[in-house]
Amino acid sequence: MSKLVSKWNYPTTVRFGAGRIAELPDTLAATGIKRPLFVTDPGLAKLPVVASTLKILDDAKIPYGVFSDVKPNPVESNLVAGIEVFKAGGHDGVIAFGGGSALDLGKLIAFQAGQTRPVWDFEDIGDWWTRANADAIVPIVAVPTTAGTGSEVGRAGVITHEATHTKKVIFHPKMLPAIVIADPELTTGMPAFITAGTGMDALAHCLEAYCAPGYHPMADGIAVEGIRLVFENLPKAYANGNDLVARAHMMSAAAMGATAFQKGLGAIHSLSHPIGALYDTHHGMTNAVFMPYVLAFNRGAIEERIVRLAAYCGIDGGFDGFARAILKLREELNVPHTLPGLIKGLDMDQARKELIADMAVVDPTAGGNPIELTKKVALDLLECAIEGTV
Repeated sequence: MSKLVSKWNYPTTVRFGAGRIAELPDTLAATGIKRPLFVTDPGLAKLPVVASTLKILDDAKIPYGVFSDVKPNPVESNLVAGIEVFKAGGHDGVIAFGGGSALDLGKLIAFQAGQTRPVWDFEDIGDWWTRANADAIVPIVAVPTTAGTGSEVGRAGVITHEATHTKKVIFHPKMLPAIVIADPELTTGMPAFITAGTGMDALAHCLEAYCAPGYHPMADGIAVEGIRLVFENLPKAYANGNDLVARAHMMSAAAMGATAFQKGLGAIHSLSHPIGALYDTHHGMTNAVFMPYVLAFNRGAIEERIVRLAAYCGIDGGFDGFARAILKLREELNVPHTLPGLIKGLDMDQARKELIADMAVVDPTAGGNPIELTKKVALDLLECAIEGTV
């Protein structure tokens, strides 16, 4: 019984369903936000989905500002610029609107704007979050437009330290959005590549959470159903972006993955993070590339769990059948099988491989891998992903 000790947390209020973006003014009122900063990414800012959402605010006569200087892998300079706009506009809350990058940066602006210490002092290490002035954190309304990261129900944001090219996870309980509007209609404009990458990110979250050691049966249950939803609906959403039922189920799977991974993540993420920081790759697609290699490496520790998972998902063949299903899903979504397929012209010398391995083993997600991720293991997995050897 000594191992049956854990700490559980579940996310915030979610207004889920098609058309619920119309409730944005009411949602702001419920959170006490009167002058929001609307944070999105530069590509999304040019699309009709943003214009129509801002019109909702205009019609409700809600004053707002817009910030969209957000890189696909947000960096500190994006955060600094966002805080300047937040303060200059006298804003009292944030609408984080978009995919993982906009959601993370919006949450970080809301968190960091009132702090006096550098953001790196709040990295997700031990109790560093207690260093923050909790009273200075403003409320957040999160509106995801992709179905992948699940950042809308998370208490952390990921940001790249430009000087060291490392991704850092910044954590605080009050970074959790006060209310989420999850409207699948907002995801219908996603390009197929983004649908695939974000969907595989949701799968990676669920799969690694399920395989992580520790006692959290509720997270396990959420992760398992999230995995089933991805297998059943991601190919449909990829093939037909206007399939609202598939889009809705993928939004659920994304939130489920982020809820479940409080239990832990693993080597898929710890290897993807340095690749993303160094090569600016799409995070979900990078996870998808590493997935089968990490799954095969962890087999000795997770086979029994994967056999149960495969049975629940209706996949024949136990562990091997599940591994084949992952490869088949990647093929359907045109996920590159190797890192050179993802990063065109990749020429990775030994020094760069050593650097990536060093970064992977100290990544906060490495500790959740079912088998210890040593530098040698990280190098071996990196080589597998380069050569395509499962």
